[in-house]
Amino acid sequence: MPAWLTVVGIGDDGFAGLGRPARRALLGASVVYGGERHLAMLPARLAARRAAWPRPFDLAPLLAERPHAVCVLASGDPMLFGVGATLARQLPAGELRVLPAPSSLSLAAARLGWPLQDVATVSLVGRPLAALIAHLRDGARLFVLSADGRTPAALAASLDARGFGATAMTVLEHLGGARERRVDGRADQWPAGEMAALNLIALECRASAHAPRLPLTCGLPDDAFIHDGQLTKRDVRVITLARLAPAPGELLWDVGAGSGSIGIEWMRAHPTCRAIAIEANEARQRFIEQNRDALGVPGLQLVAGRAPDALRGLPAPHAVFIGGGVTEPDVLDTCWTQLRDGGRLVANAVTLQGEAVLAAWRERHGGTLTRIGLAHAQPLGGFDTWRQALPITLLDVTKPAKPSADS
Repeated sequence: MPAWLTVVGIGDDGFAGLGRPARRALLGASVVYGGERHLAMLPARLAARRAAWPRPFDLAPLLAERPHAVCVLASGDPMLFGVGATLARQLPAGELRVLPAPSSLSLAAARLGWPLQDVATVSLVGRPLAALIAHLRDGARLFVLSADGRTPAALAASLDARGFGATAMTVLEHLGGARERRVDGRADQWPAGEMAALNLIALECRASAHAPRLPLTCGLPDDAFIHDGQLTKRDVRVITLARLAPAPGELLWDVGAGSGSIGIEWMRAHPTCRAIAIEANEARQRFIEQNRDALGVPGLQLVAGRAPDALRGLPAPHAVFIGGGVTEPDVLDTCWTQLRDGGRLVANAVTLQGEAVLAAWRERHGGTLTRIGLAHAQPLGGFDTWRQALPITLLDVTKPAKPSADS
């Protein structure tokens, strides 16, 4: 089937800024879908029916138009945080044609003289402010796609509260249009009030001496987490995550999550890593919610309940960490059954009973057992001595892939 659907990227300069192929596509379409703001940019002479996106957003009416000639209007580059990417996942490549305009990121980079490849991009459209936190570090340049006109002031307050008040902020409104405007200032001096709803924020981050330093490597300090002592400590956490081996796009189950430290550090490893924290204790559930926002991974999913019952219906994981509850009946077996082929299971135990469960389970399924013993120097009178932490027994096992039908 030839391309029946054309996605046209349109800038703030409207129909006048479109190239010839985009204008031809719109003139030849039977219907044009888009937001109300974009549809209002079309000239009256255009014969196509205008169809605003349904609320809540739904592609079904658009897809029902196949095979008639249809256009979709989208902001700038439709493949950059836009509906073009959504449609590309729904349609074969041959049915879809995309005609991009300059993105707001390209326009912002041109206005500021920032090489685009050196700037990280964060979208706050439909996402909480906490999504930005993982990207904050001294000297970083960021482009932030605003949710609305209130985003700049809210972002400035958040930066100031986290010790990034000296960050240089530039708000660019209506990029590429007749109403384009630029506003510069510091986060700690940013005025309250709204900007234009259509805006992009450029940040040149400056951290104060008291700003929390969150490294890119795993092993955040223990005091980066709110907890009640139920926490996989820093050194053990590093060893555990090395065996869990996060990779882009993979899903982790953090079973008996406590403070959520393993799931949080898993998600910080790459923006596309996902994690589900399973925790029965209500107070610790609140710790997880606070920690995930404070450490920049608000997308961490929290399931309130006790394994194995709370695991029913969850998507199959690429890796499982069991930090608590290894002695609970069927927890290990349920996690192992649901784990994807080639996935990793890591379980930690601190009691003799938990260690015995791991040893017995290894006899049936294989894997390796590792004893972790750590000591820290602490005062003893006028001297220092080593204080031994409780030893940790760690089970690490990879689920074998099933043989293929033709093997």
